[in-house]
Parts: sequence; C-alpha cells; structure tokens
Amino acid sequence: MITKVGVVSRCDKPGAVEIVGDIIEHFKEKLDIYVDPGTASELGIEGFPVARMRQLGVQMVITIGGDGTVLRTVQHMDDPLPVISINLGTLGFLVDVEADDALHIIDSVLSGFEVDERFRMDIWINDMKLPPATNEVVIITAHPAKMLAYRVWVDEHKIEELRADGLIIATPTGSTAYAMSAGGPIVDPKVDTIVVVPLAPFKLSSRPWAVPGQSTIKVELLLPDKEAEVVVDGQFSQVISSSDIIRIKKAATPARFVRINADGFYDKVKSKLH
Repeated sequence: MITKVGVVSRCDKPGAVEIVGDIIEHFKEKLDIYVDPGTASELGIEGFPVARMRQLGVQMVITIGGDGTVLRTVQHMDDPLPVISINLGTLGFLVDVEADDALHIIDSVLSGFEVDERFRMDIWINDMKLPPATNEVVIITAHPAKMLAYRVWVDEHKIEELRADGLIIATPTGSTAYAMSAGGPIVDPKVDTIVVVPLAPFKLSSRPWAVPGQSTIKVELLLPDKEAEVVVDGQFSQVISSSDIIRIKKAATPARFVRINADGFYDKVKSKLH
C-alpha cells in the first residue's frame, strides 16, 4: 500500500502547478506528499529535493510535464524510485497518463502496481563521473557547423573511426528518441544492448552499432584543439577537449516506471511514432 509519494512538476508549464494542487487536495487524507522545491515555492509550502525522497520513505514519484521532466527527475536519484508520469508535453514517449485522467490513475495504483525497469548508463570524462543517462549520451561539436573526428572502442576493440557532427550512445529506452531520429534502430526495452549511432557521418560505411549491454564503450576525440560537448539526456552538459576520454557502461541501478498500460512497447511505438 502506497502511503508516501513525491511530486515533481515542470512548474513553469501552464497548468502544472494547478495539477499538483489538485493532487494534494484530493489525496491529503490518504497520502504524505513531498513536493519538489520549485513547485513547492509556487504553492507556498515546504519543498523537498528529489534526491532526498527515498530517504524520506517516498515509495513512488509523480511527475507532471513531459519526457524532459521524467528524465530530469530520474537523473537526480541514485537509486530511482518508480515514476508515474502525467503528460503536459507534446508527444511524450515516457509519459503515460493524460492530465484529465491523473487523479483516477493515481488512485488506482495506490494499492499496488507493477514496475518496468530500464537500464541506465554511467558516464565518465576521464575520472569525473557525470549524472547517469536513461535515454542517451550525445557527444557533439561545441561549435555549430563544425565536424569532429572520433575513435570508438567497445571492450578495447576499435569499432569505428569517423568524422561526423556527433555521436549518440543510447539505451533501449533512448532508442526511440534522438538515436531513432538519426537513423538508429528501435530497440525493445527487454533487449540488453547499447546503440551507437553516428550523427551525420562523413563516410558512407558508417552505420549504427548495437553492442552488448555489458560492454564498456570508450570514445576519443582525434582532432587537436577542437572542443566538444557531452550532453546527458538533454539535461546536463559538459565541454570536453581532445585530451579527454569518455567511458560509458551500464549503471548498477535502473530507472523504474510504474506500468500503466497493458498494451506494451510495440503498441506504444505504433500509437506515438507512426
């Protein structure tokens, strides 16, 4: 039985704070509700950082916004709590609940729910660890209209050396996001793989790779004096130079999502991406 929930909203999005207020009012007799600091400030109540919610005994986190809100919320948790997401965005591949159905759906899962686990990736620049990625890591030029040169290794095997606008390393969850737009495959989340997709490569033979999920991927920049940017889930970025080495591997803790629809992955692809 769920007795403690966290709520995180894109509080600058029209209607988001109002939905949080409705959740608090509707469930105040049933639940202890912990609201993220930005939204709490708008409501004039005490806020609680997402990173502390597990420590506070929260059992489930409700996000209000779009995919970016979900990714940002998961990124702030070392051991992610199950997330149920209310859509205020446009497409929203990670969000399952429309705003009009929010109170009903939340009420229906309080007695228990199933969880979908999706693996995340840990990222290091040299010895500096970045926030984990649920969707993808993008290594892209820091200067528009400039190409970069990359060398890509998988478990000490060089698989590619290329010039391109960028490189996308995606989880199965992220395969339906930026990686798909760049020509990568759609991957069932149950498949244990990491997808490596060149972004506008300057070589006809450069194609996406699907490598084992337990692999360690290493990326080197080959052009001296060229800066690049590492972007994690579109939420965090770090500028790097040609002397830096990026390493990526599966994280110890997965992202967790409350299962709402029984239709499954393939029906979601057809309904949202066709």
